[in-house]
Amino acid sequence: MGSAAKTKKLSNKPKPSLAPKQPKTKTKLKKHKNNNIKNKTPNNDNNKTKVQPASASEQLTFFLNQFESANGVQLSSLELESMQESCIVRMSNNLDQDAETLGKHMKEAFGTQWKKELCEGQVVEGKLDPGSPAVLIISTSALRSIELLRGLRSMTKECHAVKLFSKHMKVEEQVSMLKNRVNFASGTPSRIKKLIDIEALGLSRLEVIVLDMQLDVKGYSLFTLPQVREEFWDLYKNYFHQRLLQGDLRICLYGPIPEDNKLKGERTTINSEE
Repeated sequence: MGSAAKTKKLSNKPKPSLAPKQPKTKTKLKKHKNNNIKNKTPNNDNNKTKVQPASASEQLTFFLNQFESANGVQLSSLELESMQESCIVRMSNNLDQDAETLGKHMKEAFGTQWKKELCEGQVVEGKLDPGSPAVLIISTSALRSIELLRGLRSMTKECHAVKLFSKHMKVEEQVSMLKNRVNFASGTPSRIKKLIDIEALGLSRLEVIVLDMQLDVKGYSLFTLPQVREEFWDLYKNYFHQRLLQGDLRICLYGPIPEDNKLKGERTTINSEE
């Protein structure tokens, strides 16, 4: 009898402990639902901001501030007057700015002449120099250079794009490829400059330089990766800045640019100096 009574008492013990568990279960469910709502909101926000590329004016402001900051200079009012919004390639609001859509953006940038300028493969003697691309793509690495070229495959069947980087590629090999017609070339600042210096890469046809704004896995970009940044501005100052001032060249900032409200107004201050 004593052991039976103990068994009954033990069997009755769990019953009271079930009551407090019910509110805990409800609390967990509420938290789970709230987490779902929170996760949903940022996705909606991302979708909204994704289709809002920076305007030509904002891109130009960003680029000029990057130039002055990196080189420790202040552009003169005369230089600033020459660098209007027409220096910037206007990007389509209906297209993402990723590797796959680069070709579509370039078609729009060149208008009705895109097939003639970007697809044909014959050198026209006396009119079209070999080794002089119409579009030069500049990025931080060989891997990214190749990735961007994938978006141009449909346009480079007749005239192959040239890869201008040092990884697994010799200068002599690139010099040989540049003896033919080139519409697209993609590479890194250091190797591009070297090929221009030795007069293998020409600039007579160059109309657009695409500057890759994509961040790498460590969060660096063409304008922030220390050594590459220096090499890019060295290349730009030597070969592109004057062409931009003369209206012979346009810049395409391809990808998202950092938002910085402080950039607005700095250009206005500089422009007012005269």
